[in-house]
Amino acid sequence: MTLADSLVIIPTYNERGNIEKVIRRIFSLSKVFHILVVDDNSPDGTAEKVEDLISVFSDKLFLESRPGKQGLGTAYIHGFKWGLDRHYEYIFEMDADLSHDPNDLERLYDACKNKGHDLAIGSRYIDGVNVVNWPMGRVLMSYFASIYVRMVTGMPVQDTTAGYKCYHRKVLEAIQLDEIRFTGYAFQIEMKFKAWKMGFKITEVSIVFTDRTEGESKMSTRIFKEAVLGVIQLRWQSLVRPKKFRVKAD
Repeated sequence: MTLADSLVIIPTYNERGNIEKVIRRIFSLSKVFHILVVDDNSPDGTAEKVEDLISVFSDKLFLESRPGKQGLGTAYIHGFKWGLDRHYEYIFEMDADLSHDPNDLERLYDACKNKGHDLAIGSRYIDGVNVVNWPMGRVLMSYFASIYVRMVTGMPVQDTTAGYKCYHRKVLEAIQLDEIRFTGYAFQIEMKFKAWKMGFKITEVSIVFTDRTEGESKMSTRIFKEAVLGVIQLRWQSLVRPKKFRVKAD
């Protein structure tokens, strides 16, 4: 296995049309990243495509196949545990659909490795609104959702639902991963909120988010409702059970 301190986790469900492109672009970067694809039994053959690529990139591309569609949050938690067990120092979240520019991995890494942050967030809203190809209604929904989350939680993060992130391993070790409650976009909020409440150093790195050109969005009314109600539950839980939001060492 090629030595690397960084693992990029990419959850997939029906991403056969995108997965090879994103994998090859990550491996073309000057910095060495390993990739773990967590596939939820995609009927379109995404896992089979990844298996084909493993024969080319056997020392730095890995696949975990799960028996059914279990949700974004559980896919990432599965990947976090896999990466922690293999001693990666920096663990990334990234979408499979090229909405996240692979070139930004190096900027997120730099924010943690060289600038001393514990969590670096690829932010669409830290420097204006940097979203390409989204309908205006969806832009407004996402933007005001982040404002809503900040108002309810007090969390000083501009892009609270962002899914492009770099964690130092100590953040994931401190968070009780088996106690993460949410599986959709509320998962992204919950992880940031817990990292913030535990006192970890968080920064936002400006990125341009480009909507997918292949495949279908996984957003649904259920996922959006989970995020809206989940924020209130997170805030309430932090008030009535504050010890759950402290680093063990404290």
